[in-house]
Amino acid sequence: MKIGNIELKNNLILAPMAGVTDLPFRRICEEFKPGLVYTEMISSKGLYYNDHKTGRILNTTGENVPVSCQIFGSDPETMAFAAKHLNEKYKIDILDINMGCPVPKVVKNGDGSRLLQDLDKAEEVIKAVVENSKVPVTVKMRIGWDKEHIVASQLAKIAQEAGVSAIAVHGRTRSEYYGGEANLDEIKKVKEAVNIPVIGNGDIVDEKSAKHMIEYTGVDGIMIGRGVFGNPWIFERINHYLKTGEILPPVTNSEKLRIIKKHIELAVEIKGEVAIKELRKHIAWYTKNLKNSSEFRNKINKIESKDEVLEMIDEYFKKL
Repeated sequence: MKIGNIELKNNLILAPMAGVTDLPFRRICEEFKPGLVYTEMISSKGLYYNDHKTGRILNTTGENVPVSCQIFGSDPETMAFAAKHLNEKYKIDILDINMGCPVPKVVKNGDGSRLLQDLDKAEEVIKAVVENSKVPVTVKMRIGWDKEHIVASQLAKIAQEAGVSAIAVHGRTRSEYYGGEANLDEIKKVKEAVNIPVIGNGDIVDEKSAKHMIEYTGVDGIMIGRGVFGNPWIFERINHYLKTGEILPPVTNSEKLRIIKKHIELAVEIKGEVAIKELRKHIAWYTKNLKNSSEFRNKINKIESKDEVLEMIDEYFKKL
């Protein structure tokens, strides 16, 4: 799969997720060979006003998989500045525009999925970013604001005309958030509406849902979001299944323990021990459905020391 001049080794993509797809987690996922990974979304205004947190999100040290940096905003001038700044100051392979985030604090400023209600403004934003980027630009969108206003195919055509290199479509409306089922029919319509690569997103949680997305919609690539929570192995497993038709054996507890410990070490190395608090949700996802996992998570949530966490995790897995 190719996005602009960037050749991907496969068509499996780690979705951008705030508070999840930071550098440590992207590097954990890299072991299982996604074709492309996304940063957490970055505020164009944060870049414009030189917010230090924004700079930390853009750390790509040690990454060997192509990285797409996702920005959000609805002011063409600020988005143009962000695009130019990122191209000049950071090592990124692809620049993505967020037109899908449903979170109220983003939407109330006219950003994210709010742009689905103003396609003229969306077009201005896309053109501003494309004109100020040397790397390929993509757009990630939802299918519409609500079921009465489905605009994905229309917006995809606008984006293609403006010079975008690929489209990612989450098959839900903003009003659905993450409820119900992803609408594959609308993703299929987007694929049929444009000639640039289209990436399908929504409800890809295992090998069979991945294959179904590709076969039903005809998309060029698939983007995995919540299906990767506590499950970085999903890329390796889907790749294997798509190539061979064989489902790999379940991930062993010893393998889960190895990755949890590796994730902790990596996160603390990159961020310091403050990372332990951030890792609590990851540890909860990794251990979900294991024996006495809720009791274990309650204990973990009270610890802030790397050594204590590692000791407790070792003790827990010995009892499984």
